[in-house]
Amino acid sequence: MEKLKQRIINDGVVLSEKVLKVDQFLNHQIDPALMQDIGETFANHFRDQQPTKIVTIESSGIAPAIFAGLSLNVPVIFARKKKSLTLTEGLMTADVYSYTKQETSTISIASKFLEASDHVLIIDDFLANGQAALGLIKIIEQTQAKVAGIGIVIEKAFQDGGKLLRDKGYHVESLAQIKSLANKQVTFL
Repeated sequence: MEKLKQRIINDGVVLSEKVLKVDQFLNHQIDPALMQDIGETFANHFRDQQPTKIVTIESSGIAPAIFAGLSLNVPVIFARKKKSLTLTEGLMTADVYSYTKQETSTISIASKFLEASDHVLIIDDFLANGQAALGLIKIIEQTQAKVAGIGIVIEKAFQDGGKLLRDKGYHVESLAQIKSLANKQVTFL
């Protein structure tokens, strides 16, 4: 997606050789037109897999997931990172380590939203070490549902998450693959 790559170059801020800040259009302020294009692109990549649900993690994966859900006409479920007073029964959980926040969160999804017959598309904003996707996969597998694929807005290809997921046999589509953030410059594959 050239439009996404251009936004990364124009509005992304390289904070270190491993951290890219994209709060101008994805992680804090959201560009709805760009998210719509991203959602349609994911839908085009995964339509043949016939997903019945989309799963993401709050919060930055929600916008691209919703637009993909709209394009595919399927519900979107987001795994919660924080406990909720109203979400207490029938929870499926997994622990996920966040490199950016330097902490482990227990994510959860109510079991009533996923069934064994579902083909689940995972959508997330970033792929670095693959921990978020692996946590979602663990939850999906608790229901015997199938992973239809994994859609990533921005992959840090210099980290091992993409290779890890692909080596496990998952179909991963990343819309922008970053080769390097060295010298405060974004270099794409």
